[in-house]
Amino acid sequence: MNRYLQRGLIGLIAGTLASVALVTTVDHPWIVVLIGAAVGASYALTIRPTPHAYADTLMAAGALGVPLWGLLSVIAFPLFSGRMPEWTAEEMRTHFPALVGWVLYGTCLGVVAQGLSDLADRILGPEPAALIPPEPNKTHIVILGGGFAGMKTAENLEALFAADRSIAMTLVSETNALLFTPMLAEVAGSSLEPSHISSPLRTSLHRTQFIRGRVTQVDLEGRRVFVSLEGRRAGEATSTGARELNYDHLVLALGSVSNYLGMTNVQKLAFNFKSLLDAIRIRNHVIEMFERADREPDAAMRQPMLTFVIAGGGFAGVELAGALNDFARGILADYPNLRAEELRIILVHARERILPELSESLAEYARKSMAARGVVFKLNARLSDARPGVVVLNDGEIPAETLVWTAGTSPHPLLRSLAVGHDKRGGVVVDSTLAVPGHPGLWALGDCAAIADGKTGQPCPPTAQFALREAYALARNVKAQIAGRPLQPFHFNTLGALCVVGHQTACAELTVPFARKKSMRFSGLLAWLMWRGIYLSKLPGLERKVRVFVDWTIELFFPRDIVQTIDLN
Repeated sequence: MNRYLQRGLIGLIAGTLASVALVTTVDHPWIVVLIGAAVGASYALTIRPTPHAYADTLMAAGALGVPLWGLLSVIAFPLFSGRMPEWTAEEMRTHFPALVGWVLYGTCLGVVAQGLSDLADRILGPEPAALIPPEPNKTHIVILGGGFAGMKTAENLEALFAADRSIAMTLVSETNALLFTPMLAEVAGSSLEPSHISSPLRTSLHRTQFIRGRVTQVDLEGRRVFVSLEGRRAGEATSTGARELNYDHLVLALGSVSNYLGMTNVQKLAFNFKSLLDAIRIRNHVIEMFERADREPDAAMRQPMLTFVIAGGGFAGVELAGALNDFARGILADYPNLRAEELRIILVHARERILPELSESLAEYARKSMAARGVVFKLNARLSDARPGVVVLNDGEIPAETLVWTAGTSPHPLLRSLAVGHDKRGGVVVDSTLAVPGHPGLWALGDCAAIADGKTGQPCPPTAQFALREAYALARNVKAQIAGRPLQPFHFNTLGALCVVGHQTACAELTVPFARKKSMRFSGLLAWLMWRGIYLSKLPGLERKVRVFVDWTIELFFPRDIVQTIDLN
């Protein structure tokens, strides 16, 4: 017998028999019997029976009686009789006997249907197992790195392949969240809560398998990736095993790491500024220095505690210097023993002007604006060494307990072990389609790749703006290669640059639409509002946008928080 016909008959019989529980408690008994039989048939058709599962079936079917009571006795039957639904508290109390009847109906339905199903299995034999279509030979795409480049590549691949079951995707990252790095300085400056600028990768990716781990080796010949699965125990990273991934296409999006230019003392003593934990540590360290300086009676001893040196005058260094300057001067009111004259935020830069990515006029405006707020600039000065409590420059020394390094980065060191072409930075050389020459199925993008624009031939800067567009182009080329279509070269005209230089002040240099060689330059409050509006719109997820907007709103009316969130040790 057809399995659906068998289930329908069992449900019809069970529903009719169970309707006896309704005859004495519900109006319109014959209509109720017909409804009970129909509900029984529907119940049996939609739920695949499990042999001898009486307890589960009794509970599930018994719970079915409550919505049936509300839908039929409270709403449908009164409407059928020309009255309004009887859902006031008093009216529903009068229907309590009907509620008992419907729950008994559901319980009887489940038990009788289960018994008839078991009897049918004994007489007619069990239902044949549902046929599962064979799994196709999947093309496996592995993405290494969960930053802007890796995350956006995975999202674009999910959109392009949609429900194509022949494609499997895996993303490997050392962290389980995408860090929105343009707002990292605001975390260090206590303007934003740390978790509000991180978006969980597992939540954002729907078809892509996510693996949290550290890539230890890539076998290009065997098309394998070896991943060390890491966990945390007692605050320390621990290895919990290893995993081997085979791939058909491999996307290198490992990003970059800080490059200390061989200065081991600086690497040992300076704060890094690449991760969310780095920003939290810097913020807490600033608060710790204020606490120590507040109880130090000797002014000469206080000076190094209240001196904060940032090495590097690019976007990261300038935005961090502006954020720390606002934060430090904003919390002085909480430390009555300290004076504003004792506080020094020093930005050290090896060139003659800061912000080389912007025009000279905007860079000079940024310098003057920050200097007016108290930031000290040491230009044409190179950091050469560091000792505890001392920052050594090529032209002198600065007594300081705090040094933050933002002056240099290099591609992920794992890339050096790959037998591929590298540029002088150590980035993987790719062609105009973002494919690695000589290695079919190998791709690279973002900070870890050396990319030239397919139209102009100019090198693409390692910025989030370019990484997002490279991810879109790479995903389309991966799909084109799988489908056997020609690949398209990557080309993107920069939209401009924005940089916050202090409280309610920013610099903006935007290209003019349809005239890409020309740009608009402006600064001040308008540029600051534009920076916040643009980056808020690019922040992944509505929830994170709302949280950041609320943080910014609170900042307008309340002072900065000086609670340390982690143990400094």
